[in-house]
Amino acid sequence: MAHWLVKSEPGAWSWDDQVRVGTEPWTGVRNHQAANNLKAMRPGETAFFYHSVQEKRVVGIVRVERAAYPDPTDPASRWVAVDVAAVRPLLRPVTLAAIKNDPRLAGLPLIRQSRLSVMPIDAESWALICALGGLAPD
Repeated sequence: MAHWLVKSEPGAWSWDDQVRVGTEPWTGVRNHQAANNLKAMRPGETAFFYHSVQEKRVVGIVRVERAAYPDPTDPASRWVAVDVAAVRPLLRPVTLAAIKNDPRLAGLPLIRQSRLSVMPIDAESWALICALGGLAPD
């Protein structure tokens, strides 16, 4: 099963918002590569929830509940969304600095393509970030 990372500015949609609501459409992605990653997501797969901009840290894990469908925030219906549900917070948020300082994570898209808002995470990196966050990997 694949793993992912989804980014959100906490002022727009935060981990606390996700937890409060439970399951929510992941909308507003307007980049072709990120949209292709949304299209590749399957129900049951998991993603790190990453607070971007000021915080720059992984704060929780969400699960894909619904595969890609037309983004309801796109009047032209060119873009897609997926539904995600809060699973659990990381016991210790994992900062971008900590990720950059770990040579085992040097190949992550989070480092190589810092503006990409939806990206795949390989199984080894998933396990490492879970461990840094105080969790056993799924």
